Amino acid sequence: MTETKGSTSISTKQERIAELAKRFQTLTTLSHHIDEAWLIEAYRRTRKDGAAGVDGQSAEEYAQNLEGNLAVLLERAKAGTYRAPAVRRVHIPKGRGETRPIGIPTFEDKVLQRAVTMVLEAVYEQDFLLCNYGFRPGRDQHQCLQALRDAARKMAGGWVLEVDIRKFFDTIPRQRLLEILRQRVRDGVILRLVAKWLHAGVTEEGTTTYPEAGTPQGGVVSPLLANIFLHEVLDTWFEKEVRPRMHGHSSLFRYADDAVMLFEKEEDARRVLEVLPKRFEKYGLVLHPEKTRLVRFRRPDRDTDAGGRGGGGPGTFNFLGFTHHWARTMSGYWAMFRRTKASSQRQALRDIWVWLKTHRHRPLGEQQLGLNQRLRGHYGYFAIRGNMTRVWQLFAQVQRAWKKWLSRRSDKAGLTWARFHKLLARYPLQRPALNVRSERTA
Repeated sequence: MTETKGSTSISTKQERIAELAKRFQTLTTLSHHIDEAWLIEAYRRTRKDGAAGVDGQSAEEYAQNLEGNLAVLLERAKAGTYRAPAVRRVHIPKGRGETRPIGIPTFEDKVLQRAVTMVLEAVYEQDFLLCNYGFRPGRDQHQCLQALRDAARKMAGGWVLEVDIRKFFDTIPRQRLLEILRQRVRDGVILRLVAKWLHAGVTEEGTTTYPEAGTPQGGVVSPLLANIFLHEVLDTWFEKEVRPRMHGHSSLFRYADDAVMLFEKEEDARRVLEVLPKRFEKYGLVLHPEKTRLVRFRRPDRDTDAGGRGGGGPGTFNFLGFTHHWARTMSGYWAMFRRTKASSQRQALRDIWVWLKTHRHRPLGEQQLGLNQRLRGHYGYFAIRGNMTRVWQLFAQVQRAWKKWLSRRSDKAGLTWARFHKLLARYPLQRPALNVRSERTA
């Protein structure tokens, strides 16, 4: 997004909020920062190409009377008369008859949520710890993965505790979340809006229901609220209570609700594994009993027991779409590598397969454009050093899938490979290339 003079002004306001957050534990007046200029910046930062919510209004339609709409929105938000509209739920196909539910707020609701998020973000960025990489300015998954790799390399591996919270976003206890929020923010306008979003309904096929727990589906403010909750539940607990009691080095790495802990000593890891379910239960969360597991991850040349005997070889663990494992480099040294998790690879291909099936009758140029867009998105995340074999495998599978669905465009004989290669010469697919940017940020 292009920066504007208004953007600079808002950044200055956010810096003032940040300074206040550093000086005071509880902030009672924050909503006065949200004025028309703040809403204009929130509008600028809101995606304009999303589907419409329950009111059917698009971003283009809202922009036709932007100043008037934002002025009325501001007045309703400050006066307490704003009513959070229900979120429209749709299901997108995943393949094999399965679907994934997606929540779509109204465009106006997205703008207001963005405005409040901009305030809360300035406050909580002063509190969040280094272990938290999810949905934060200037932080991403690749940085989280690299920090984990660096820590594992320094310790020659160790014991990894995979943390999996069952249906996290759907089960966050709202009252506990609001209690945690009030410890830092006492502004009535902000708290009232957050409470309204938490209790907004979900509309599906003309019927509106009101879930008793969870954060707003698809909401702009939802990732930040989840971060605030887990900052209290997991991050500060690990930093202040767990690490000081450990006998060896230990680290936490978290991106949204995905987290792993790395321990130098097995006894430390087992102690934490024992108390972890109780910690989450205290806050109304449940750990997945099968996916929350302890993995022996010592580097193979250091994987011995007290008697000097081999430990049976290191295990592997999954985190942020990758399977992490030890392997030798071409120079013969042991190093920690990452490959696309098998289920992530299958899901990526399944999504493209469903897209091709749905769009097989569209013009070839449109199909090429859509496929390349999806391939670039995949490469942007997974095309990292040590994982290019998996990326090339997906590329080959996508080519075969495209040929298959083009062959089903009519009842005529299927498309031969010779004709398909001629088609690829005219409509080439994006070939894999190492993501240099992720290598630099990592």
